[in-house]
Amino acid sequence: MFQLTFNYKVSQVDEILKRYLPTEVSLQRTVAEAMEYALMGGGKRLRPIFMNEVYQMFGGTNEDVIQPFMAAIEMIHAYSLVHDDLPAMDNDEYRRGRKTTHVVYGEAMGILAGDALLTYAFETAAKAFDATENPANVGRAIGVLANGAGLYGMLGGQVVDVEMEGKPLSEHQLEFIYKLKTGALIEIAMKVGAILAGATDAQIAAIGEVAQEVGMAFQIQDDVLDVVGDAAKTGRPAGSDEKNGKCTYVTLFGLDGARKKVEEYSDQALYHLTVLEEDAGRNEFLEELIAVLITRER
Repeated sequence: MFQLTFNYKVSQVDEILKRYLPTEVSLQRTVAEAMEYALMGGGKRLRPIFMNEVYQMFGGTNEDVIQPFMAAIEMIHAYSLVHDDLPAMDNDEYRRGRKTTHVVYGEAMGILAGDALLTYAFETAAKAFDATENPANVGRAIGVLANGAGLYGMLGGQVVDVEMEGKPLSEHQLEFIYKLKTGALIEIAMKVGAILAGATDAQIAAIGEVAQEVGMAFQIQDDVLDVVGDAAKTGRPAGSDEKNGKCTYVTLFGLDGARKKVEEYSDQALYHLTVLEEDAGRNEFLEELIAVLITRER
């Protein structure tokens, strides 16, 4: 039942993304095509789903307010993947079983498509101003979106990840990278959902803590799957982290230790969520989604 519900929600996000793609293009149509190729390449759509579930948990009902932000967070995620795949970064030719954006459209257009997705994300999020009765919340949400995507969020984590590649890392350094590079977009998603629904400052901070724990569990599970995962399901060859000299939680704690960390972070996230739900209202799907992240195979 959960998988059917999840698949339905993924398809809903896909339809939202299609509605917000640029349509009025002229000589710049190639970059618009590359943007669509990158954005509509599949994936779990976790960030917009998290955002919408938190929005509903705190009583949000206006789809015209939340949906531009759902599209925007996925555009930011897609841009980061396009740039990650570039020759100067991870130099990947395939993602999710198909050729990466720069392989299809060329390196220059790959860079421009990533730039365009990042910029267009904020243009899209700003559409919520036209549908809200509380523009201050929309403005605050855009600020959170920008902060979490930039120097103090995802981008900052990527910087440290690039600089420390091939070097031994402490748990503190690895946690810093994971909380920013992976966790920041999950934190953005949940906080934006809470802000747009009119949650209190204390509730917004609390859901941010849940998101950080979810982000850590999700990324460490990725480390585990890199060792034991089925390449047909994960979309990448097993052992790629070790091959590329990447330090992970498996490197630091071994396979069993990393699995224990996943359980610890997931348990903390679920505990803090249930405490928060006492005031906000229960969201059983959100609880199950977090729990499923522990045992996922891809």
